[in-house]
Amino acid sequence: MVIGSLQYLSFTRPDIAFAVNKLSQFMHRPTDVHWQAAKRVLRYLAGTPSHGIYLRADSPITLHAFADADWAGDTTDYVSTNAYILYLGYTPIAWSSKKQKGVARSSTEAEYCAVANTASEIRWICSLLTDLGVTLPAAPVIYCDNVGATYLCANPIFHSRMKHLALDYHFIRENVQSGALRVTHLSTHDQLADALTKPLPRTRFLMLFNKIGVRYLPPS
Repeated sequence: MVIGSLQYLSFTRPDIAFAVNKLSQFMHRPTDVHWQAAKRVLRYLAGTPSHGIYLRADSPITLHAFADADWAGDTTDYVSTNAYILYLGYTPIAWSSKKQKGVARSSTEAEYCAVANTASEIRWICSLLTDLGVTLPAAPVIYCDNVGATYLCANPIFHSRMKHLALDYHFIRENVQSGALRVTHLSTHDQLADALTKPLPRTRFLMLFNKIGVRYLPPS
């Protein structure tokens, strides 16, 4: 019941997305440790009741996203965690923190799957904006902090060792070659989706979520 309520709340609070994703994995057999972790999330929410996403009136109509993966971050099964944050202008409008379906054999593979997952969400948002009569001035951009994954998105040569990524590879290549999408490298320090893939020290956690757009909103 508590985790179900937190799952709904995470639709508007990206700062709890990773914690809720982690807790959701133990709903079938929770222990006292998981209950204590859930109460810690509740205490955090109780201390930040007026925090939320600030919607700016001057936000431009552009799409960009941050995609990240914590390679083999779960030491129980070594499955990586995917995460993305999608922005319309300055405002985060969609985010996700989920475990991948299988074990990635390299950090490039894990990050590339995260980029493909993000690209799929971007294409859906673009379709929705088209139905609403909104025209984007430029192609959406995905920011990835893995050099190998970024290179793979731009390289037209398909390597045989990446056969198991064929569907993701061709999906990304089709979008990049048609000009519907760009994938750009950025520093790990600037990767906002990092906060949705792993637990972080308090200082970095607060810094990232302030940059993401979750902040104190004074009463109107």
